[in-house]
Amino acid sequence: MSCGEPHETDCSEVLDHLYEFLDHEMPDADCTKFEVHFEECSPCLEKYGLEQAVKKLVKRCCGQDDVPTDLRAKVMGRIELIRSGEAVPEHEVTTADVRGAAAEG
Repeated sequence: MSCGEPHETDCSEVLDHLYEFLDHEMPDADCTKFEVHFEECSPCLEKYGLEQAVKKLVKRCCGQDDVPTDLRAKVMGRIELIRSGEAVPEHEVTTADVRGAAAEG
């Protein structure tokens, strides 16, 4: 997607990192570049608005679900293993694990 006009920040870069922008997970300098781009590029601004609306809708509809304690503990334990650089067990968290934890919670 592009409006066909040259921009300091390319449309593909903006779209590739759109969720980082939406989630406030990028440096302030990059956020500023994106904001300038949205002022110049209506197709990217439209895409941003659409993704922002979807994100708000999902939060409103699904944001109240509690995460089962067992599942949360498994995920947090896995994150800690990865952060510490230790080997991660081969067993992956599966859909069955999630369903089982949800049924218990």
